[in-house]
Amino acid sequence: MFINKMTELLKIEYPIIQAPMAGGITTSRLVSEVSNVGGLGMIGAGYMTPNQIREQIKEIKQLTSKSFGINLFVPNEFVYTESEVTSSKQLLQPIRNQLRIHQDQNIDIPTSDSVFETFNEQIKVVIEERVPVCSFTFGIPSEEVIAELKQNNIFVVGTATTVEEAIIVEKSGMDMVVVQGSEAGGHRGNFIRESHDSLVGLMSLIPQVVDHVSIPVIAAGGIMDGRGLMASLCLGAMGVQMGTAFLTCIESGAQQVYKEAIMHAKEDDIVLTRAFSGKWARGLKNKFIAEMKNHEDLLPDFPIQNTLTQPIRKASSSQQNADYLSLWSGQSPRLAKNQNVQTLMNKIITEAININIKKQI
Repeated sequence: MFINKMTELLKIEYPIIQAPMAGGITTSRLVSEVSNVGGLGMIGAGYMTPNQIREQIKEIKQLTSKSFGINLFVPNEFVYTESEVTSSKQLLQPIRNQLRIHQDQNIDIPTSDSVFETFNEQIKVVIEERVPVCSFTFGIPSEEVIAELKQNNIFVVGTATTVEEAIIVEKSGMDMVVVQGSEAGGHRGNFIRESHDSLVGLMSLIPQVVDHVSIPVIAAGGIMDGRGLMASLCLGAMGVQMGTAFLTCIESGAQQVYKEAIMHAKEDDIVLTRAFSGKWARGLKNKFIAEMKNHEDLLPDFPIQNTLTQPIRKASSSQQNADYLSLWSGQSPRLAKNQNVQTLMNKIITEAININIKKQI
C-alpha cells in the first residue's frame, strides 16, 4: 500500500520524509536512523558552511547505506538600511544584556554576493559527494543548477505553498514538489507572494495541487502520525514530510528545553512571527516573540535580522533558556512525543495499516 512513484524514485520503503530542519536539529544520527528504518532522512543545511556540509555527508555515509537527502535555501537579492539595523540592535540590546552577551561582539552582516557565493559552494559539495536527493526552500534555483544536479543523477525537489508555486516548480524541471500547508512549523516556503497571502491549509492545498501538476506531491504541515499520512495519501499526495514529529525524537539535535516546550504546548500556543529571522515562521510563542510583536514592522528582512538575533539564540541555547529561543513547531504539538525514530516510524506505519484495513471492511 505504500509503494508508489515517489518511493520508487527515492528508493525508500515508506512514503515518509523527515523534514530538513536547519540549525543543528538534523543530526547525522537522526538523518541516518530515519533512512535506516525505511524513510528518507534529510539534512537541514540552510545555515551550514560548505565544509560543514561535506563533513556531515561523510558522517552519514558511515551510518547508513540507504538513500538520504539535503535541503538548501535558495538565495535572493536583499537590501537593508542602516536605520533598520540600528533600530533592531536597539530593540535587541536589553535582551543581549539579560543574556550577558558581550557588548563588543562583532556581527558580520551578510551581503547578497556572499550569500550567493556560499550557495554555489554548497551545490558543488552536494554534487561532489553525490547526495541522492536535494530539495530547495525559499524559491527556485537557476536552470543551470537544476540541470547540473539532474545530470549527476540527483533528484531535485521544490517547495510550494500555493498551486501557482507548485506549477512553477514543475515547469522548472524539478522532480517532485513539497506542498507546505499553513500548519507547518518553521519558515514559510512561499516565493511568489507575501507569506500572509500564501497561508493555505494543507488539506485544501493537496488536492488542488494534485489536480494541476503531474510530478509527485509530498504533503507537509501538521502531520504527526498515521492518520495524517493516510489523509494525505487519500487526497492524492504520494508521501508526507514531517518535521515536529521528528524534532522531539531522541536522535534530534534540538535542545531538551526546546523539546519539552513543544511537548507541553497546545495548538493555540503556536504563532507566526518574523521577529527572529525577518522572515515569517511558525513556532511556539515565548517571551521574545511577545516583546517584539509590536516592533516587527521595524525589523530588517531575512537574512539580516536572522544574523542580528544569532548571538541571542546561541546564548539562549547554551543557557537552556526557552524564553529567547526560536521554538519552531507545527500546529499539532499535542501529538509530539519523546521517543526514538524507530518507535515513531513503527507507530505511524502500524496506524496507517490499521486505518487501511478498517477502510476495506
